[in-house]
Amino acid sequence: MILTTICSEDMVQYKLDMQEAFRLGAVEGGFPDDGEPILPESHIDRSLNAPGAIAYKAILDGEMVGGAIVVIEADHAHLDLLYVKHGIQSKGVGKFIWFEIEKRHPEVKVWETCTPYFEKRNIHFYVNVCGFHITEFFNARHPDPNCPEDTYEDGYFEGMFQFQKRM
Repeated sequence: MILTTICSEDMVQYKLDMQEAFRLGAVEGGFPDDGEPILPESHIDRSLNAPGAIAYKAILDGEMVGGAIVVIEADHAHLDLLYVKHGIQSKGVGKFIWFEIEKRHPEVKVWETCTPYFEKRNIHFYVNVCGFHITEFFNARHPDPNCPEDTYEDGYFEGMFQFQKRM
């Protein structure tokens, strides 16, 4: 498996795979499958266009099997999005992506990320596999100051765990 930066030719499939992974994760978490993306393309584009953003893709046997978008700001960084293509979970792809990103950015002293409260697989992954710690729980009574006010109205984002990893 290799990790490389995304190229423009892969961007359409990258976004579709990411949206499918997030949608099916929400369905597994009990949300109805109404066919609408859980992760709008505008959210992916916001991450891709953030200052300091780097988009990675994981390739296994010539196939794109996952990816991540990180935003690096000197010694502090944010893992905006990480996905493993549906049907390929639990095979070490996410672990490979994350630890390869850490290796590529030794300058980062603090990593942050977040995930919805119902994504038990993600919570396990970040805490037990990657070594993150839960630092905050954002919800309607304790909103993330960096998110739009309507963030907690659609159900999917009604509660978000924030994680931090100090290197």
